[in-house]
Amino acid sequence: MTALIIVLVVLALVAIVFASSARVVQQFERGVLFRLGRVQQPVRAPGLNMIVPIVDHLEKVSMQIVTMPVPAQEGITRDNVTVKVDAVVYFRVHDPVRAIVEVQDYQFAVLQVAQTSLRSIIGKSELDDLLSNREPLNQGLALMIDSPAVGWGVEIDRVEIKDVELPDSMKRSMSRQAEAERERRSRIITADGEFQASQKLALAAAAMADTPSALQLRLLQTIVEVAAEKNSTVVLPFPVELLRFLEQAAGPVERSSGSVKGADESKPATGTPTDAAITDGSELPPPAKTETLKATPTAPA
Repeated sequence: MTALIIVLVVLALVAIVFASSARVVQQFERGVLFRLGRVQQPVRAPGLNMIVPIVDHLEKVSMQIVTMPVPAQEGITRDNVTVKVDAVVYFRVHDPVRAIVEVQDYQFAVLQVAQTSLRSIIGKSELDDLLSNREPLNQGLALMIDSPAVGWGVEIDRVEIKDVELPDSMKRSMSRQAEAERERRSRIITADGEFQASQKLALAAAAMADTPSALQLRLLQTIVEVAAEKNSTVVLPFPVELLRFLEQAAGPVERSSGSVKGADESKPATGTPTDAAITDGSELPPPAKTETLKATPTAPA
């Protein structure tokens, strides 16, 4: 009976020792073993690892890529615009021993370096680069963060600028600028279209001038198009050349009539009205007949 109790006690002690000395390292982790405060090489691989209780201490380090958001940082760009910019950092541990020994909390350290580097990038960049040309800024920001992180056993995979927050006044100014730019482009396109249309019309006019019958055909085609709209009004174009011809023909007539009228007015007015009437070729009216009344004496009563 006593032997059985001793065996059970020994088994219990073995189980306790095994439980306290066995450590399981996951596939995405690496184990750094400290024995009496000193790092033991090599780094413990994934799987079951045995340590000496009380003497050894196993620290596990994740080798996965960590996604860390960087809070929005407010700064003034090189062209004196106040903006708020936030970013995200992707990094991983490539040296577990340095990540544990060289820095107290490597994730917090990377976060602080990312914030200061982001402020520095904002001050060195212009607003247009932050809005439309972010790739060089991302590369420069990753280089600035990776420089101190190498000594901590951390590798920066990539850095991305997420959002750029602008003041309301700047948003309104940019909106007006974009509207003015679109208006300018629309006017240029309209003017270009009118210029090309005028060139085509000039070529068409030259072709019609060589063949006058083409103008009549075009006129008939226009009449057919107007008549197809089911209206009772037909508009016939009046050639400008005909108007110019009539003006040129009416010019000599007006000049001749004006010269005759001026000659009549310059002739002196002499003679009697009868002579004037005879000169004009009209007949005078016959003289009025007058009757003579004779007074007859009356006998007294």
